[in-house]
Amino acid sequence: MNREKNKTNIIDVENLTAGYKDILILQDVSFTVKKGEIFIILGGSGCGKSTLLKIMTGLLSPFAGNILINKKDIYTSQGQDKVAILKNIGVMFQNGALFGSMNLLENVKLPLITHTSLDAETMNLIAYMKLSLVGLKDASMLMPDQISGGMRKRAAIARAMALDPEIIFLDEPSAGLDPVTAAQLDKLILNLAENLGITFIMVTHELESIFDTGQRIIMLDKDTKGIIAQGNPFDLKKNKDNKKVFTFFNRLAD
Repeated sequence: MNREKNKTNIIDVENLTAGYKDILILQDVSFTVKKGEIFIILGGSGCGKSTLLKIMTGLLSPFAGNILINKKDIYTSQGQDKVAILKNIGVMFQNGALFGSMNLLENVKLPLITHTSLDAETMNLIAYMKLSLVGLKDASMLMPDQISGGMRKRAAIARAMALDPEIIFLDEPSAGLDPVTAAQLDKLILNLAENLGITFIMVTHELESIFDTGQRIIMLDKDTKGIIAQGNPFDLKKNKDNKKVFTFFNRLAD
């Protein structure tokens, strides 16, 4: 427990207010993510999970507030400073977002082609190593439509790791997977976090994944436009102070 408390913040979200045009989604939201932890963002439909993910990955500008990654603001940084921040982030989108016209090796190699000047042999070696890390070393020449949904998710994680980022965002990683495949993916995420020290920020509503992987969570709420709970999921399951939180973690009907 003391080791967890002594971990430094890798992300600081400060007084974040956000939305779309004149629609307010999140208001005055603040939280931190510790280096090396698996941090989960959850909540009901329309609570702002996707909005928060887009803001933290630089895809959407907030109305107000700061997003600090290693103490540098992703939105006020410019030029090479901003490029360096964005290269330190990997994203696995919900459906994997692999390019259907490329095999898995080519998909994983794409960030290296875009952001480095490495020679082709080195890029191939790095891409192959990333696929090996997610258990796909024998599938590098296969096309996305030739593999299962779980394998596509693994390949997407491999691509997110291509530039060796400290932080990887996972958007609903277990969505559409059967329970066994989802459990295998959870185990992979735990292994990568432990062995490589990657910080994972996961958006999910899957309770099993939350309890299996989540070290700390925040729960967003549509009505309050903010955080209604944060902490360890096992502690939140026992906490009856907030009906919405207790209902969610214990799978109770309203």
